[in-house]
Amino acid sequence: MMSFDTTYTVPQGQKSPSAAALPSIQATATSTSLKTETPVNVAGQAGEHTHIWLVTGPAGCGKSSVAEYMANALNMPYIEGDSFHTPANVEKMRNGIPLTDADRWDWLTALRDESMRLISEGQMGVVMTCSALKRKYRDVIRVAAYYDHRLLIHFIYLDASEELLLQRVTKRQNHYMGANMVHSQFDILERPSQNETDVITIDVSRTLAEVQQDALARAIKTMESDHDSQ
Repeated sequence: MMSFDTTYTVPQGQKSPSAAALPSIQATATSTSLKTETPVNVAGQAGEHTHIWLVTGPAGCGKSSVAEYMANALNMPYIEGDSFHTPANVEKMRNGIPLTDADRWDWLTALRDESMRLISEGQMGVVMTCSALKRKYRDVIRVAAYYDHRLLIHFIYLDASEELLLQRVTKRQNHYMGANMVHSQFDILERPSQNETDVITIDVSRTLAEVQQDALARAIKTMESDHDSQ
């Protein structure tokens, strides 16, 4: 089994993932730690894979909450995708104007470059939010693996109905992404297809804590399986 030289610290106020949900993880009152016979530093040894985790989905699905939880638990840097939008993009969204493909290209490449920069500096992985609504947007991020063959790209797609996300976004205050933008995102949404084998789909109609723990458990299981296959 795989082991990380790091402790999975559960963010304050959240429940620890259960031992059943996280195979080979031993839980304590304050944290969960992966215990195995042979500790492995995933980023620090030649030939080992590094990982970019993208938490994706339309507005209101909980990307930031899930990604921050994962980043804290996995001890990986967190990149908030919205903070990389240009002022022009933010202004368009604030005014209810959907972004075009042209608006998104520089944003997507900036996110890809920032994640690759952190990996090149020695991070074992990065957790990032990015709506990644279309297959071709996801493919822009996948290009990173062509530059670094030790790098694996993973997507966690937070799946929900338009009605549910409209309810959630309507309750937001002081956020530029209004409820009308949810509909425009669903208009262009291309849910991941079965042949996108690097995507994990998670139902977000449950409580936030359940979604966070499910995402973390499946990320750890994916990295364990990858290590065991090497």
